[in-house]
Amino acid sequence: MNKYEFIAEESGIRVDKYIKIDGMPRSQVQKLIDEGNVTVNSKAVKGSAKVKAGDVIEVTVPDAVELDIKAENIPLDIVYEDEHMLVINKPQGMVVHPAAGNYEGTLVNALMYHCKGSLSGINGVMRPGIVHRIDKDTSGLLLVAKTNEAHLSLSEQIKNKTAHRHYICLVYGLVANKKGIIDAPIGRHPTNRLKMAVTPTNSKNAVTHFEVLEYLNNATYVACDLETGRTHQIRVHMQYIGHPIIGDPLYVNKNAYNLKGQALHAQKISFDHPISGERMEFTAQPPEDFTQLLDRLRNEM
Repeated sequence: MNKYEFIAEESGIRVDKYIKIDGMPRSQVQKLIDEGNVTVNSKAVKGSAKVKAGDVIEVTVPDAVELDIKAENIPLDIVYEDEHMLVINKPQGMVVHPAAGNYEGTLVNALMYHCKGSLSGINGVMRPGIVHRIDKDTSGLLLVAKTNEAHLSLSEQIKNKTAHRHYICLVYGLVANKKGIIDAPIGRHPTNRLKMAVTPTNSKNAVTHFEVLEYLNNATYVACDLETGRTHQIRVHMQYIGHPIIGDPLYVNKNAYNLKGQALHAQKISFDHPISGERMEFTAQPPEDFTQLLDRLRNEM
């Protein structure tokens, strides 16, 4: 394990913002705090605790646990690959990384087989290479890092909004405004822990830009661009404005079209290559269920 010690030079700064270790993203710092590996004057603290000048901050980084995820020969739709990274078109129904109840059949299991273990380790044992996620029942483009250097660059681009993620979706009802911005904070739902919700309590800012692409039969074909990347963001925001995504099994009480999951697809992603700096953009067509439903709604007009 590695240990780091800091002596606070000023007061009033949050612990999670004070700690800066080369190559370590804030999410990893927060994880160390949550696991009790950060102390101030020998006492474990929360990330929100504020230091005082002279405080001794100690950070313990445990040795990496040997990766123990089963590599599985699952076909991948690889849109782009080099020695630094991949762009994957994830199918609807595939979980991105192992978690309780889903330790096999995930994108990570497939990546472990394809990349022979050559994936960045920044996000830990359960999420090697995963720079960002999309929901199980959302299809579309994902960035995967093979090296820590690539991972840090891609993560920073998402954080700094220089990487752009463009989604398309089919929602219930006719969206009144052809363009708009949904600026509403998202946090855990107060009563259903599986859900997220627009709430002022324990939430984070969330901003979605939307544009109507086409009006359909009591439905709307919508494009969404993420300014932030909160869990279930587009699903929650579209429900918040009264137009939930068709087929959403969590945020809609009906499934009038018998879809396997929500009609939401990460269609386009653009970013600077993490090593060369070249601007790159990739597009993936939506799955058959999405296009069939779109055709059906058009024909019902």
